[in-house]
Amino acid sequence: MPYLLKTEPTVYSFSDLEREDETVWDGVTNPAAVRFLRSMKPGEKLVIYHTGDERTAVGTAKVLSVDAANPKVPNVRIKAGKPINTPHTLAEIKAHKLFADSPLVSQGRLSVVPLTDAQYAWLTGE
Repeated sequence: MPYLLKTEPTVYSFSDLEREDETVWDGVTNPAAVRFLRSMKPGEKLVIYHTGDERTAVGTAKVLSVDAANPKVPNVRIKAGKPINTPHTLAEIKAHKLFADSPLVSQGRLSVVPLTDAQYAWLTGE
């Protein structure tokens, strides 16, 4: 299952991930978002979404590993993918019927959001 990870670009941007190549996705506190992190599997596809003033899906990544030993937040290591050629804004996402029932639209504060394969394909152009 693909997922969308939200990040504030002034704190940690997709460019930061590209420069580092790999990182541990942390700072997640919402219980629903933590459950989604726990359910991730190595190799799953990710969309990196910039919050704040941008509100745009900007790049891809993939899950390298998940260590759920920490009872509060799992240690999810991700690897940078590539920038999205045609980034989609939140307004475009909300207007698309694919996202009518998505937590991305209905739960705006959720920092980790599951995606369908069709949603991932539309967001990334893959």
